[in-house]
Amino acid sequence: MPLMTWNDNLKVNIKQVDDQHKKLVELLNTFQEAMVAGKGKELTKNTFSSLLLYTVYHFGTEEKLFKQYGYPDLVPHQKEHQALTKQAQDLSDRFSRGEPVLNGETMTFLKNWLNDHILGSDKRYGPFLNAKGVY
Repeated sequence: MPLMTWNDNLKVNIKQVDDQHKKLVELLNTFQEAMVAGKGKELTKNTFSSLLLYTVYHFGTEEKLFKQYGYPDLVPHQKEHQALTKQAQDLSDRFSRGEPVLNGETMTFLKNWLNDHILGSDKRYGPFLNAKGVY
């Protein structure tokens, strides 16, 4: 059973961003499946790394749009991105050192963060960018 399911409530009505959010949900579920199935440390690490790299790529997409269209909440949104990136990198570093950090608690944290971020901060920029003609 997937950890998180994409649904229309998660749409911000910007195709590029919605497609990337769908990909993040897919990567999160793939990571969770690898962990639950006990697919091995290397595969789990690679899957987690893919999730982290795509998250950073996605944040870059959003921030580029914010700068291009003058989104007034750019700085607080960037700070949210930076905080998650730092937490995720810390988890990755600890995992690389052999610490048991990739567990159900970590999965719940990542799922809740993604869900809450999309439904909170990301939903706020959708109408602003839509008003600028970005869909």
